[in-house]
Amino acid sequence: MKIVVLGSGTSQGIPVIACTCRVCQSDNINDKRLRSSILVETFQTRVVIDAGPDFRQQMLREKVSNLDAILITHCHKDHIAGLDDVRSFNYLQGKPMDIYASERDQLAIRQEFAYAFHENPYPGVPEFNMITLPEEPFMINDFKIIPLEAMHMRMKVFGFRIGDFSYITDANFIPEATIGLLKGTKIMVLNALRKEPHISHFNLTQALEIIRLVCPEKAYLTHISHMMGLHEEVMQELPENVFLAYDGLSFSL
Repeated sequence: MKIVVLGSGTSQGIPVIACTCRVCQSDNINDKRLRSSILVETFQTRVVIDAGPDFRQQMLREKVSNLDAILITHCHKDHIAGLDDVRSFNYLQGKPMDIYASERDQLAIRQEFAYAFHENPYPGVPEFNMITLPEEPFMINDFKIIPLEAMHMRMKVFGFRIGDFSYITDANFIPEATIGLLKGTKIMVLNALRKEPHISHFNLTQALEIIRLVCPEKAYLTHISHMMGLHEEVMQELPENVFLAYDGLSFSL
């Protein structure tokens, strides 16, 4: 199984010309982060977790020409805004794209992309096959996927465990039951927005505590804002088995 970090950032961390902070002005490519998303693939199956505004750019960069499904962690715009671009996969694969999402998130997607759900849609609109995300483990081809419940302030969000890999983003609380499901994970990707506390995301200290509880072989931090600091400097502060994720990072299990 191969995992590719499509994006490791957040809307708060996109470099802009008007920002003069060291991160936004950095020449290090690892400080240039698209919105958080990840690709998991085997020879049989290829799925993406979340499709934010940078989805098309990420698919082109990684030369992804076929995709079995998109798993949605939650319906915030920076995690679903790119769903319109599944129309290219509809054309290439000749079928609607399977979208796994909670009932709440399906409603948001139907509202956001209402033109795709008309009884007589305009030719060429994206085609979605909406599948209600089960709370129990489910299969996509050879992938056994375990949904991982977490909280994003007052909002339930989902991470996913696929084999020995686990992914959680946009969380600031992980219940004990989910910690149990994470145990035994070899590689974990977890959100860490910045060093200072935040109302709805783990900060660096909190993310490191979750990693200590789960005890994976390796952990990568994602959904990183420019307020975290420079990639090279923060890397020197982390435990030896914890790393900052960066766009294009890949590893295999």
